[in-house]
Amino acid sequence: MLRQRCFRLTRVVARTNSILLAACVSGAATVVLAQTDSGPPFPPPGKLVDIGGWRLHIHCLGSASPTTPTVILESGLGDFSVEWSLVQPGVASFARVCTYDRAGDGWSDVGPYPRTFHQIVYELHTLLEKAGERSPYVLVGHSYGGWLVRLFQSTYPADVSGLVLVDAGAQDPWRMTANGTLVRSWSRAQGAAIPAVKTSGPLRESYIPPGAMSQILQGTQRAAQTANEPPRDKLPAAAKAMRTWALGRWQHVVAANNPVEADELLAMQRSNAGESYPLGDLPLIVLTRGVPDDTGPDAKAFEAEHRQDHLEVSRLSRGGRLVVAERNGHHIQIEQPELVIQAIRDVVLSTARHK
Repeated sequence: MLRQRCFRLTRVVARTNSILLAACVSGAATVVLAQTDSGPPFPPPGKLVDIGGWRLHIHCLGSASPTTPTVILESGLGDFSVEWSLVQPGVASFARVCTYDRAGDGWSDVGPYPRTFHQIVYELHTLLEKAGERSPYVLVGHSYGGWLVRLFQSTYPADVSGLVLVDAGAQDPWRMTANGTLVRSWSRAQGAAIPAVKTSGPLRESYIPPGAMSQILQGTQRAAQTANEPPRDKLPAAAKAMRTWALGRWQHVVAANNPVEADELLAMQRSNAGESYPLGDLPLIVLTRGVPDDTGPDAKAFEAEHRQDHLEVSRLSRGGRLVVAERNGHHIQIEQPELVIQAIRDVVLSTARHK
């Protein structure tokens, strides 16, 4: 659900966050973390690109064109490239389109610590450059990935020609409430400094107490058992097999560990506070769910707030548009992929008109 995936870490990450962070920051390298499996169920469909001592998986389809932007698909928290299995082939019929796996997820290697928004955005930009994928880009972000693509756009504005946000993170994450409480496992940002992006030094070895590793693996086993519950049961068989494998690895937990997430969100919120149309005329479509994720007594009020938040996001650009996926919940790209494909097509066509 959006509340769970966008505004708090997974239960496993929350329980082990301080242990993992201490291990990574300390630089201790006394225990080699061995793989707990024999490898993925099948080789990566794309290629592994070294971006500074660690490799990221990128998978591109469709033909590049000097007059058409390249479409980049960014997944939600805990998800990776296979989440776009029902969207990517359709987009490839009219544009070059790439999925990728963030460091530690899917087929990608574990990257440097901590896993901040800024670190992830730097890694994606570097990956695209080293893979030879031509800008400008239309960035498509689902859920947590919506914040990532917005930060990418503000960091590399000349490289981005349009945005599609798929039931993505809110403009004001602090206002998202249910039952009168903040929907997150931690409180407002405490003013922590955001670490500088690391261009080298990926995590290869780390000291994690055996008990903590055991706890992590127990959590990943539970995650693997529920990896393909609805709506992900609609994904192709190969995608489901890959999800079961990937969510059962300790790397999957490590990939979601960002100790300054709250501070980064607050900085993003403040960056355009009070500014009218901070994205100017940038083509922007915001897709929002039409089926509530919650069924409790406050569900109606929560959904109204959710819709209002996405309306505000659509107003970041003069050309912004809100589209309601009336039949779907949070995973619109799985439940109604044709709607996401059409939104991407519309933004791609809009970029040509705005040249």
